[in-house]
Parts: sequence; C-alpha cells; structure tokens
Amino acid sequence: MASKNETPEQRFAALCKAIISLKTEDEVKRFLTDLCTPGEMKDFGERWLIARLLDQGDMSYRDIAALTGASTTTVGRVARFLQQEPHKGYKKILERI
Repeated sequence: MASKNETPEQRFAALCKAIISLKTEDEVKRFLTDLCTPGEMKDFGERWLIARLLDQGDMSYRDIAALTGASTTTVGRVARFLQQEPHKGYKKILERI
C-alpha cells in the first residue's frame, strides 16, 4: 500500500514491482507512456539504442553520437554502465534478446 512516508528507495522498489507485473509489450508501452514524459521516452530510447550499438562493438563513440544525436558524454556514460558498473542491467537484457 502506498504511503506518503515512503523513502525514495521504497518508491523505487514499488516501481520495480509494478514493472515486473506487466505481461505484454503493449502493457509496458501503455505504462511507460503514462509514467514518462515524451522527453524521457526519447532519452530512454536513445540510451537503449546506444547500448545496443556499443554491444555490437563495430562503431566508435563519435560515430554512435553522430548516428543517434546523443552527446559523446551520454555515449560514454552508457558505455560505462554497460562495461564497468556492477548493476549489469544493460548486459542482462542484451543477453536475453
């Protein structure tokens, strides 16, 4: 049950539980459309494209930035999370699809 006294960590955990309850691509699209602004959706899609391109391994950061319209800083950040950070969220999804 929601509480106005939830910590940011509890709010994030509740969001994660909501996301894993979704069963179809359509449900995910509808939820994310309600949850996110158009700008956030654009940014998420851009980062996901960057992660996929980096995972392919045949393009430079500059080439990826030019193709996606992202800054090289964003490409570098996605690369860091893809390769070095302990979360491995990008890696897990890329392995599954």
